[in-house]
Amino acid sequence: MGHHTRLRRLTLDDYERWMAVWREAGLHSVRPNGRDSREAFSAQFASGTHTMIGLEEDEKLVGVVLATHDGRKGWINRLAVLPQRRRLGHAVLLVHEAEKVLHEHGIAIVAVLIEPDNEPSLGLFRKLGYEEGVGIRYLRKKESPDV
Repeated sequence: MGHHTRLRRLTLDDYERWMAVWREAGLHSVRPNGRDSREAFSAQFASGTHTMIGLEEDEKLVGVVLATHDGRKGWINRLAVLPQRRRLGHAVLLVHEAEKVLHEHGIAIVAVLIEPDNEPSLGLFRKLGYEEGVGIRYLRKKESPDV
């Protein structure tokens, strides 16, 4: 029997649900006391530059992705699918929806940061036409470990 699947834009009311997906999916870069706190998401959503997208099967949240932009470049962040629902095309649906949201905001370049040992994500994004930026180094400056 098939599942009823739908994509939708999530709200702060869904916060605990997407945090549970991130935990179960093993996303270890989540900062619940920093940029991933409910309060931080409230401000991010209000800015109009952050959109959390969820994929539901029979009303159960099974995957999420965060589409963000700065007006010039878009980013796909925090892509996660529950382990038991992987390899079913859900990540592809989520990425395509994130790209659609970013294109609606006039964003013509989309990027993603992938941890070096995350071969499944690297393979997914390569399959979707993403190219590795050669000769670019990612630097950051953090105000605290939680951000």
